[in-house]
Amino acid sequence: MAQALQTHGVIPDVVDKVPANVLNVTYPNNLSIEIGKVLTPTQVKDQPTVQWDGETNAFYTLCMTDPDAPSRQNPKFREWHHWLVGNIPGSDVSKGDVLSEYIGSGPPQGTGLHRYVFLLYKQPGKLTFNEKRLTNRSGDNRGKFSIKNFAAKYKLGDPIAGNMYQAEFDDYVPILYKQLEG
Repeated sequence: MAQALQTHGVIPDVVDKVPANVLNVTYPNNLSIEIGKVLTPTQVKDQPTVQWDGETNAFYTLCMTDPDAPSRQNPKFREWHHWLVGNIPGSDVSKGDVLSEYIGSGPPQGTGLHRYVFLLYKQPGKLTFNEKRLTNRSGDNRGKFSIKNFAAKYKLGDPIAGNMYQAEFDDYVPILYKQLEG
């Protein structure tokens, strides 16, 4: 895994240290992501199931972020975060605090492949997050995010697991953009 994330530039574009474990991410229709695999925005439009061996009395933070906004060549909005959930008890994402609701991939037409990176952090305990809660009906406050800075702010340390896929524009993207107009 380490080499694959470095090959795709996730180290150092998103995080400095390679997570020890691969995060199990599965989209509907049993579509499992593998590091670097190319998927379409249509395939990843719905929230995936994310699984890991969580400790019963521990809390975790899960993030999905795109460091290539609006493109890998011109990442002026790096990072655009697609999903952020904190205070996940054990490994039950549905019981966590949703800071930013899930938004699937929406790379602009002609911007090539974007990397979509999933990272999991073990929290030092249950946290109080002072982030603005974001719905999936708007793209506001999602750009220029930094999971490194977020992790530092809440003393999360380095990610313990990660995964990523790549996607580029398809016919679903304009539908997603309409949803984000609210």
